[in-house]
Amino acid sequence: MAKIKVAELFYSIQGEGRYMGVPSVFLRTFGCNFTCASFGMPKGEKSIEPDQIVKRIGEFSSYDMLPLAKTGCDSYASWHPGFKHLSPMMDTDDIARAIELTLPHQGWKDEHLVITGGEPLLGWQRAYPALLDHPKMKGLSELTFETNGTQMLTSDFKKYLLNWGIKTEGRGVNAVTFSVSPKLSCSGEDQAESIQPDVVMDYLDVGYTYLKFVVATDEDIAEAIAAVAKYRYAGFEGPVYLMPLGGVEKVYALNNRHVAEAAMRLGYRYSDRLQVPLFKNAWGT
Repeated sequence: MAKIKVAELFYSIQGEGRYMGVPSVFLRTFGCNFTCASFGMPKGEKSIEPDQIVKRIGEFSSYDMLPLAKTGCDSYASWHPGFKHLSPMMDTDDIARAIELTLPHQGWKDEHLVITGGEPLLGWQRAYPALLDHPKMKGLSELTFETNGTQMLTSDFKKYLLNWGIKTEGRGVNAVTFSVSPKLSCSGEDQAESIQPDVVMDYLDVGYTYLKFVVATDEDIAEAIAAVAKYRYAGFEGPVYLMPLGGVEKVYALNNRHVAEAAMRLGYRYSDRLQVPLFKNAWGT
Protein backbone atom coordinates (compact mmCIF):
# COMPACT_ATOMS: atom_id res chain seq x y z
CA MET A 1 0.00 0.00 0.00
CA ALA A 2 1.36 3.45 -0.94
CA LYS A 3 2.33 5.86 1.81
CA ILE A 4 3.00 9.60 2.01
CA LYS A 5 4.61 11.56 4.83
CA VAL A 6 2.00 14.19 5.63
CA ALA A 7 2.87 17.47 7.31
CA GLU A 8 -0.64 18.97 7.12
CA LEU A 9 -4.04 18.09 5.73
CA PHE A 10 -6.69 20.81 5.97
CA TYR A 11 -9.61 22.52 4.26
CA SER A 12 -9.41 26.22 3.41
CA ILE A 13 -9.67 28.57 0.45
CA GLN A 14 -6.85 28.83 -2.05
CA GLY A 15 -5.07 32.05 -1.16
CA GLU A 16 -2.71 32.35 -4.10
CA GLY A 17 -2.46 32.20 -7.86
CA ARG A 18 -4.91 31.04 -10.50
CA TYR A 19 -7.58 29.63 -8.19
CA MET A 20 -7.46 32.25 -5.45
CA GLY A 21 -10.68 32.05 -3.42
CA VAL A 22 -11.61 28.49 -4.47
CA PRO A 23 -12.45 26.11 -1.56
CA SER A 24 -9.69 23.51 -1.46
CA VAL A 25 -8.25 20.61 0.47
CA PHE A 26 -4.54 21.08 1.05
CA LEU A 27 -2.29 18.06 1.36
CA ARG A 28 1.13 19.26 2.53
CA THR A 29 3.85 16.66 2.12
CA PHE A 30 7.07 16.52 4.12
CA GLY A 31 10.45 17.12 2.50
CA CYS A 32 12.06 19.72 0.25
CA ASN A 33 15.26 20.22 -1.69
CA PHE A 34 15.40 23.90 -0.63
CA THR A 35 15.26 25.74 2.71
CA CYS A 36 14.62 29.32 1.49
CA ALA A 37 16.35 30.57 4.62
CA SER A 38 16.97 34.12 3.36
CA PHE A 39 13.37 35.29 2.89
CA GLY A 40 12.89 38.48 4.90
CA MET A 41 16.56 38.67 5.89
CA PRO A 42 19.22 41.26 5.03
CA LYS A 43 21.07 40.34 1.85
CA GLY A 44 23.51 37.50 2.42
CA GLU A 45 22.03 36.45 5.77
CA LYS A 46 19.94 33.40 6.62
CA SER A 47 17.18 32.91 9.15
CA ILE A 48 17.90 30.76 12.20
CA GLU A 49 14.30 30.75 13.41
CA PRO A 50 13.63 27.06 12.63
CA ASP A 51 16.77 26.02 14.54
CA GLN A 52 15.75 28.19 17.47
CA ILE A 53 12.27 26.67 17.52
CA VAL A 54 13.75 23.15 17.42
CA LYS A 55 15.51 23.92 20.70
CA ARG A 56 12.05 24.33 22.25
CA ILE A 57 10.56 21.29 20.54
CA GLY A 58 9.41 19.81 23.84
CA GLU A 59 6.83 22.60 24.13
CA PHE A 60 4.97 21.48 21.00
CA SER A 61 3.05 18.23 20.89
CA SER A 62 1.48 18.80 17.48
CA TYR A 63 2.21 20.55 14.20
CA ASP A 64 -0.41 23.27 14.67
CA MET A 65 1.12 24.35 18.00
CA LEU A 66 4.34 25.50 16.32
CA PRO A 67 4.96 29.27 16.15
CA LEU A 68 4.91 31.06 12.82
CA ALA A 69 8.24 32.13 11.34
CA LYS A 70 8.76 35.80 10.55
CA THR A 71 11.81 35.09 8.39
CA GLY A 72 12.87 32.27 6.12
CA CYS A 73 10.43 29.67 4.81
CA ASP A 74 6.96 30.09 6.30
CA SER A 75 6.33 26.33 6.08
CA TYR A 76 9.64 25.42 7.74
CA ALA A 77 8.19 22.45 9.62
CA SER A 78 7.45 20.68 6.34
CA TRP A 79 11.15 20.13 5.58
CA HIS A 80 13.28 20.76 8.69
CA PRO A 81 14.43 17.40 10.14
CA GLY A 82 13.84 18.67 13.67
CA PHE A 83 10.07 18.56 13.06
CA LYS A 84 9.97 15.32 11.07
CA HIS A 85 8.33 13.42 13.92
CA LEU A 86 5.27 15.71 13.74
CA SER A 87 4.54 14.56 10.17
CA PRO A 88 3.14 11.00 10.21
CA MET A 89 3.65 8.51 7.42
CA MET A 90 0.10 7.80 6.23
CA ASP A 91 -1.16 5.22 3.78
CA THR A 92 -3.34 6.45 0.96
CA ASP A 93 -6.47 4.80 2.41
CA ASP A 94 -6.11 6.85 5.59
CA ILE A 95 -5.38 10.03 3.63
CA ALA A 96 -8.47 9.54 1.46
CA ARG A 97 -10.62 8.98 4.56
CA ALA A 98 -9.16 12.05 6.25
CA ILE A 99 -9.87 14.14 3.15
CA GLU A 100 -13.47 12.91 3.04
CA LEU A 101 -13.98 13.96 6.66
CA THR A 102 -12.36 17.33 5.95
CA LEU A 103 -14.73 18.19 3.11
CA PRO A 104 -17.83 20.11 4.24
CA HIS A 105 -20.20 17.63 2.54
CA GLN A 106 -18.01 14.55 3.18
CA GLY A 107 -17.57 14.27 -0.56
CA TRP A 108 -16.26 16.28 -3.51
CA LYS A 109 -18.47 19.06 -4.86
CA ASP A 110 -16.66 22.06 -6.36
CA GLU A 111 -13.57 21.82 -4.16
CA HIS A 112 -10.06 21.39 -5.52
CA LEU A 113 -7.18 19.32 -4.18
CA VAL A 114 -3.91 21.21 -3.69
CA ILE A 115 -0.79 19.10 -3.11
CA THR A 116 1.88 21.32 -1.64
CA GLY A 117 4.94 21.12 0.58
CA GLY A 118 7.78 21.20 1.12
CA GLU A 119 8.24 20.05 -2.44
CA PRO A 120 5.42 17.65 -3.35
CA LEU A 121 7.12 16.24 -6.47
CA LEU A 122 10.32 15.35 -4.65
CA GLY A 123 9.57 11.92 -3.22
CA TRP A 124 5.93 10.92 -3.52
CA GLN A 125 5.16 10.63 -7.24
CA ARG A 126 4.75 6.86 -7.01
CA ALA A 127 2.15 7.20 -4.24
CA TYR A 128 -0.16 9.80 -5.79
CA PRO A 129 -1.93 7.46 -8.27
CA ALA A 130 -3.08 5.22 -5.41
CA LEU A 131 -4.55 8.26 -3.68
CA LEU A 132 -6.18 9.80 -6.74
CA ASP A 133 -7.68 6.44 -7.78
CA HIS A 134 -9.17 5.81 -4.34
CA PRO A 135 -12.99 5.47 -4.39
CA LYS A 136 -13.31 8.31 -1.88
CA MET A 137 -11.60 10.63 -4.36
CA LYS A 138 -14.28 10.08 -6.98
CA GLY A 139 -15.75 13.45 -7.89
CA LEU A 140 -12.48 15.36 -7.63
CA SER A 141 -12.17 17.27 -10.88
CA GLU A 142 -9.22 19.65 -10.44
CA LEU A 143 -5.81 19.17 -8.93
CA THR A 144 -2.96 21.63 -8.29
CA PHE A 145 0.66 20.89 -7.49
CA GLU A 146 2.40 23.80 -5.76
CA THR A 147 6.00 23.18 -6.74
CA ASN A 148 9.33 24.98 -6.93
CA GLY A 149 9.73 23.76 -10.51
CA THR A 150 12.93 21.76 -10.08
CA GLN A 151 11.58 18.20 -10.04
CA MET A 152 11.06 16.42 -13.34
CA LEU A 153 7.99 14.21 -13.60
CA THR A 154 8.71 10.51 -13.87
CA SER A 155 7.54 8.98 -17.14
CA ASP A 156 5.04 6.76 -15.32
CA PHE A 157 3.55 9.63 -13.33
CA LYS A 158 3.39 11.84 -16.39
CA LYS A 159 1.40 9.17 -18.26
CA TYR A 160 -0.85 8.71 -15.25
CA LEU A 161 -1.66 12.43 -14.96
CA LEU A 162 -2.44 12.66 -18.66
CA ASN A 163 -4.93 9.79 -18.34
CA TRP A 164 -6.37 11.19 -15.09
CA GLY A 165 -6.98 14.52 -16.77
CA ILE A 166 -8.75 12.88 -19.70
CA LYS A 167 -11.01 10.92 -17.34
CA THR A 168 -11.89 14.03 -15.35
CA GLU A 169 -15.06 15.33 -16.99
CA GLY A 170 -13.21 15.85 -20.26
CA ARG A 171 -10.99 18.60 -18.88
CA GLY A 172 -7.79 17.03 -20.21
CA VAL A 173 -4.72 19.10 -19.39
CA ASN A 174 -6.92 21.69 -17.68
CA ALA A 175 -7.68 19.20 -14.91
CA VAL A 176 -4.11 19.47 -13.57
CA THR A 177 -2.39 22.74 -12.66
CA PHE A 178 1.27 23.30 -11.85
CA SER A 179 1.70 26.42 -9.75
CA VAL A 180 5.45 26.92 -10.11
CA SER A 181 7.24 29.21 -7.67
CA PRO A 182 10.88 29.49 -8.83
CA LYS A 183 13.16 30.75 -6.08
CA LEU A 184 15.04 34.01 -6.60
CA SER A 185 18.21 35.00 -4.73
CA CYS A 186 16.12 36.66 -1.98
CA SER A 187 15.24 33.10 -0.93
CA GLY A 188 18.88 32.24 -0.37
CA GLU A 189 18.85 29.55 -3.05
CA ASP A 190 21.27 29.36 -5.98
CA GLN A 191 19.43 30.32 -9.16
CA ALA A 192 21.57 27.88 -11.13
CA GLU A 193 19.61 25.20 -9.27
CA SER A 194 16.28 26.96 -8.76
CA ILE A 195 15.60 28.24 -12.28
CA GLN A 196 14.94 25.14 -14.39
CA PRO A 197 13.04 26.03 -17.60
CA ASP A 198 13.34 22.51 -19.05
CA VAL A 199 11.52 21.06 -16.04
CA VAL A 200 8.69 23.57 -16.31
CA MET A 201 8.37 22.95 -20.04
CA ASP A 202 7.86 19.27 -19.21
CA TYR A 203 4.89 20.16 -16.99
CA LEU A 204 3.16 21.83 -19.95
CA ASP A 205 2.65 18.43 -21.54
CA VAL A 206 0.48 17.42 -18.60
CA GLY A 207 -1.32 20.47 -17.27
CA TYR A 208 -1.93 24.19 -17.10
CA THR A 209 1.30 25.77 -15.85
CA TYR A 210 2.15 29.24 -14.55
CA LEU A 211 5.04 30.95 -12.79
CA LYS A 212 4.67 32.74 -9.46
CA PHE A 213 7.59 34.78 -8.07
CA VAL A 214 7.80 35.94 -4.45
CA VAL A 215 9.23 39.47 -4.45
CA ALA A 216 9.60 42.49 -2.19
CA THR A 217 12.19 44.92 -3.53
CA ASP A 218 12.93 46.40 -6.95
CA GLU A 219 16.00 44.16 -7.05
CA ASP A 220 13.78 41.10 -6.57
CA ILE A 221 11.48 42.29 -9.37
CA ALA A 222 14.44 42.83 -11.71
CA GLU A 223 15.57 39.26 -10.97
CA ALA A 224 12.09 37.98 -11.71
CA ILE A 225 12.13 39.74 -15.08
CA ALA A 226 15.49 38.14 -15.90
CA ALA A 227 14.22 34.72 -14.83
CA VAL A 228 11.08 35.09 -16.95
CA ALA A 229 13.30 35.81 -19.95
CA LYS A 230 15.01 32.44 -19.44
CA TYR A 231 11.68 30.62 -19.34
CA ARG A 232 10.45 32.51 -22.41
CA TYR A 233 13.65 31.63 -24.27
CA ALA A 234 12.95 27.95 -23.51
CA GLY A 235 9.49 28.35 -25.05
CA PHE A 236 7.29 28.92 -22.00
CA GLU A 237 4.38 31.19 -22.92
CA GLY A 238 2.22 30.81 -19.82
CA PRO A 239 1.14 33.44 -17.27
CA VAL A 240 3.52 35.06 -14.79
CA TYR A 241 2.44 36.21 -11.33
CA LEU A 242 4.20 38.43 -8.83
CA MET A 243 3.35 37.76 -5.18
CA PRO A 244 4.43 39.85 -2.18
CA LEU A 245 6.87 38.47 0.35
CA GLY A 246 5.41 38.09 3.81
CA GLY A 247 4.34 35.10 5.86
CA VAL A 248 3.14 37.42 8.62
CA GLU A 249 0.75 40.31 8.12
CA LYS A 250 3.15 43.11 9.09
CA VAL A 251 5.67 42.13 6.42
CA TYR A 252 3.02 41.33 3.82
CA ALA A 253 1.38 44.74 4.27
CA LEU A 254 4.68 46.48 3.55
CA ASN A 255 5.00 44.83 0.15
CA ASN A 256 1.61 44.14 -1.38
CA ARG A 257 0.83 47.48 -3.03
CA HIS A 258 4.36 47.90 -4.38
CA VAL A 259 4.26 44.40 -5.88
CA ALA A 260 0.79 44.94 -7.36
CA GLU A 261 1.90 48.17 -9.04
CA ALA A 262 4.98 46.42 -10.44
CA ALA A 263 2.80 43.64 -11.86
CA MET A 264 0.57 46.21 -13.52
CA ARG A 265 3.56 48.02 -15.00
CA LEU A 266 5.10 44.83 -16.40
CA GLY A 267 1.91 43.24 -17.67
CA TYR A 268 2.23 40.35 -15.22
CA ARG A 269 -0.55 39.06 -12.99
CA TYR A 270 -0.72 39.88 -9.28
CA SER A 271 -1.22 37.16 -6.72
CA ASP A 272 -2.36 38.02 -3.24
CA ARG A 273 -1.70 35.86 -0.17
CA LEU A 274 -5.25 35.74 1.19
CA GLN A 275 -4.27 33.39 4.00
CA VAL A 276 -2.22 36.18 5.58
CA PRO A 277 -4.85 38.93 6.07
CA LEU A 278 -7.72 36.47 6.52
CA PHE A 279 -6.17 33.85 8.79
CA LYS A 280 -2.85 35.42 9.85
CA ASN A 281 -1.16 32.55 7.98
CA ALA A 282 -1.83 30.19 10.87
CA TRP A 283 -1.13 26.49 10.37
CA GLY A 284 -4.02 24.75 8.69
CA THR A 285 -5.06 27.76 6.61
